[in-house]
Amino acid sequence: MRINRVSALAAIVMVGAALVAPVRAQFDPIFDFIPLGGRSLLTQVLESEPPAEEAHAILTGERTAERWIDYMKGRSAAVPGLQQLGDYELATLADYLSFNMPLPANKLPGDPAGADWSEILPLDGRDLALEFCQSCHIITVVVTQDRRKEHWLGTMNKPSHVEIKLTSEEREALASYLVLNASIPIDDVPEDLRAGGASY
Repeated sequence: MRINRVSALAAIVMVGAALVAPVRAQFDPIFDFIPLGGRSLLTQVLESEPPAEEAHAILTGERTAERWIDYMKGRSAAVPGLQQLGDYELATLADYLSFNMPLPANKLPGDPAGADWSEILPLDGRDLALEFCQSCHIITVVVTQDRRKEHWLGTMNKPSHVEIKLTSEEREALASYLVLNASIPIDDVPEDLRAGGASY
């Protein structure tokens, strides 16, 4: 009887660890070589304490990625966090905004200054890659590839990938993120994450 209880407890702990692992992976320093996704970039922008009306305009705007880039370049003087972004980061953020804004009204915080953005903002391409791609293979297989969007989507729609619990919009967002941020040189990948030495 005691053995069964111990086995059951061990199984519960293992399932719990498996559920927490993807979330933890997103913040593990070993993955710092993977460029930030739009959720993290937007969080940085919003935490730079822009005027409330500027934060509201971003969270309620609806634009294509190209128009978001123009918009953010035009508003950078008023939004300190935008001034810190390089071209690739700006493109990544614009892409994220084009998929996820406007936020639904019930997600808009009353006070942007005190908001927990990690709870409010949808996952970005980096988050999705770390959470879902690693469930089958090492993340290096994904982030070192240089592919066009249609090729990423083709892979995601193969029988080996269609079971992954992603919406079609999330697949599009993940593919867009990878087009902008993958093709990382293998020399930039920590040795522990290279083929043969993977710990994830």
